[in-house]
Parts: sequence; structure tokens; C-alpha cells
Amino acid sequence: MSGFSNFAVSFTIISVLTGCLTSYTIGLKGGGPVVITWGWLFVGAMTLLVALAMAEVCSSYPTAGGLYYWAAKLAPSRAAAWAWFTGWFNFIGQVAVTAGIIYGSAAFLNPLLDLWFGFSVSLGHTFLLFAVILVVHALLNQFGVRLVSLLGDISVWWHVVGVAVVVAVLVFKPEHHQSASFVFTEFRNETGWQYGAYAALIGLLLSQYTLTGYDASAHMTEETRDAARSGPKGIVNSVLISIVAGWVLLLGVTFAIQDYAGAVTDGPAGIFTSAAGQKTGELLIVISFVAQFFCGMASVTANSRMIYAFSRDGALPFSRLWHSINKRTRTPTNAIWLAAGGAFVLALPGLWNTTAYLAVTSVAVIGLYIAYVIPTFLRLRQGDRFEAGPWNLGRWSRPIGITAVVWVVFIAVLFMLPPASPITRDSFNYSPIAVLVVLGGAALWWVVSARKWFTGPKVQGSAAELAAIEDDLKSV
Repeated sequence: MSGFSNFAVSFTIISVLTGCLTSYTIGLKGGGPVVITWGWLFVGAMTLLVALAMAEVCSSYPTAGGLYYWAAKLAPSRAAAWAWFTGWFNFIGQVAVTAGIIYGSAAFLNPLLDLWFGFSVSLGHTFLLFAVILVVHALLNQFGVRLVSLLGDISVWWHVVGVAVVVAVLVFKPEHHQSASFVFTEFRNETGWQYGAYAALIGLLLSQYTLTGYDASAHMTEETRDAARSGPKGIVNSVLISIVAGWVLLLGVTFAIQDYAGAVTDGPAGIFTSAAGQKTGELLIVISFVAQFFCGMASVTANSRMIYAFSRDGALPFSRLWHSINKRTRTPTNAIWLAAGGAFVLALPGLWNTTAYLAVTSVAVIGLYIAYVIPTFLRLRQGDRFEAGPWNLGRWSRPIGITAVVWVVFIAVLFMLPPASPITRDSFNYSPIAVLVVLGGAALWWVVSARKWFTGPKVQGSAAELAAIEDDLKSV
């Protein structure tokens, strides 16, 4: 991959046309326009600090193992344990973000299919669409890294042009727009909780969930030229450009709201059709869904590479099965299907739980960001002993790192809290249970067995090792 292709994978997974639109109602309910508008910039600034800290470590250790490999290299002691738990946080976060992206795209597509074919919007229909799209992504990823790279490059321009088209239509087409006062100062609490500040904090999930997945650039470094520079640049640039594009998109959508209650119920798809008319609105839905499709494809790609690297070290059950290369397609096919299968299982409560999407996005944020910041925490402990790569933060490394760690601790607690009141079977946020089950199992496995044999990550990067892999693949 080129440096641009590496950036494209992370930019595509962040996908403002996916995260901003599929989780827009989280912001509408949790604080309303003021939280959507200003919360995006605040969370964006915090996320950029996390990304900068991550990029500095990536420059020193460019490998597909990414976060958990960095943890092992940076840990002063118990390196295997740090790597083990970082990898498991990353694993559950990657699976959850894949589930969230594809489930969100299915929920976005369902209203369009209702308009076209009478395929009514329901939890069952949305989940069926989710399953179909998930299988398509897994099949696409089997065709090889070149196809994924090509579609990733196309995706960048689709997102840039798509945001421009959506915003332009929402600026010029509607006969009525909301006031600047509404967009920048209006506060709404639709969560059921009586405390407005709490509702506003819950609303930040819209922004924080959207700005995830940029560790993909790290996972793709073994397939990228000049990885020590291209990987860090891919991480930072994908976040920075997404912050700008996402804010423009959110402003365009919020100004175009015609009916607030309808927007809360129908989301951006309803805003598009009510503001721009049915035909033009349908076009905007299609543009957005294609971007979401690209996003889901890239997420499966990054997730499978992480699984491949983690199982390379025996850290997943049946690791030998997941750590194998399909000799025909030259891709980790089994890892691809594990990524898809894990996403399917995590989203299963969506068949009956109305807040399943919010729960999945919470798991994604909690799992990914803890994995993001553990290497930063360990890098801070190393102090001057840290050997910086060609891309580094210099004297800003420590203050940026400390701020990133504090922020992640805060959001990890915040997004496990109940988002809606009253708490019922249908609205229960099951993210703490999902995290506890997976990480509790990993902890039990570590205590009982893995600590005796897991020695940390192995990197297959020497000329002899890569040549042996190539010879094996060419023997087909």
C-alpha cells in the first residue's frame, strides 16, 4: 500500500457519513444541537491528542500487531501481561466497531427500502439487512488487499464529494432553515433523565464513536511503504480531516431540521426527505449509504488484520485456524470470517433491544480507546528511555500523552452508564456485560493458563521470514 492508501483505510473507517449520520439521534436526544455542534469540536480536540500520542508510538513500532505489540515493547515489566490485555481490549473494540458501523448502515438503509419496496422499518428487518451486508463485506475482503486498497482510495473521494453534495443540497434545497441560535445554543434532553448535564455527556457518544477506528493505519503498516512515517501520518491526518468534514456535515444537517420530534424518530434519513423532498432526499440517503458501505468494508479489513496478528502469537482460542493465509487470495480469510462472526454475535440483542446500536457503539469506544491509550501510558512511564521514531512529538509528547490518558479514563466510565430512563429490558445498555464477559474470560484464561506460555508478540518481518511466506504462497 502507498501512504495515501494507508490513510484512506483509517479515514474510511472514521467515515463521518457513517458515524455522524447513524448516531445523530444520540446527539439529538442527549443535549440536542448545542451538544452536537460544540461537543463535536471538543471531542475532536481530545481525540486528536489521543491520535498524536498513538502516532508517535506507531512511528517507533510499525507492525500489524499495532497496539498490543507496542504495549509489550514499552512495558518495563510483565510485558506479556500488558500485551495480552491490550490485545483483548483492541479485539473487542474492533469487533464492536465493525458491528456498529454495519448495523448503523443497515438502520440507515431500511427507511429507503421501505420507501422503494415497502420493506418496513423494524428491528427484525434491520437485523436481516445487517446480516446480509456483513456477509457481503466478508466476501469482498477475500478478494485481496489490492481490491480493498482500490476501493479505499475511491472511498476517500466519495466521502469528500459526498459531504460536499449533502451539505450543498441541505443549504440550497430546503425552503426553511433553523436559526443560528438554534444550531449553536439550543439544548434538548430527550433521554428521560432529569439532569441536563448528564444527558449532554451521554450525547458526546455521537462524536466519540464517530472518531474511532484510526488505529487501522497501524494495523496496515506491514503492508505499507515507508511505514514509520506513513503510518503516523495516516493516523493523524485521518482524524484531522474527519474533524473538519464532520463539523461541516453536522452543521448542514442540523440547520436543515424541519421538525425536531420527527428528526428524533426518523434520524437523518427523515431529515433529508423532509428538507429536500422525497426524490432528492433518497439520493442523499444513497450517497450516505455507499459511504457507510465503504466504511464497513474497511473495518472488516482492519479487524481481520488485528485478529491475524493476535492469533499469530496464540492469544486467541484456535489461533492456528485464524492465523492462516488463503493461498489463492493471499488474505487471512479465516480471520476475516471471525471478525464478521464476532460482530454478528455482539449485535444479536438488536433483534429485541431498542438501544442495541448505542450499546455496541459504547463497547467500541470503551474497548478501542483503552487499547489506544495503554501504549501511551507505558510510553509516559518510560520517559527519556523511549526511543522515538522519525515521526515524533518532541517536547510536547508528555503533556499530550497525559491529557490523552485522562480523557480516555473519563469516557471509559461515562459510556458504561445507562443512556435512557426508565431502564427496561428493551432499553438496557448491555455494554458493561459484553465487556465483562469478554475481558473476564480473557483474564481467567490468563490466570489459569496463558501466563505460563504466552510470551508476547512475534513479528514476522525479517527478510528470511517474508521470503518463506512468499515461497509458500507461490507454491499453489
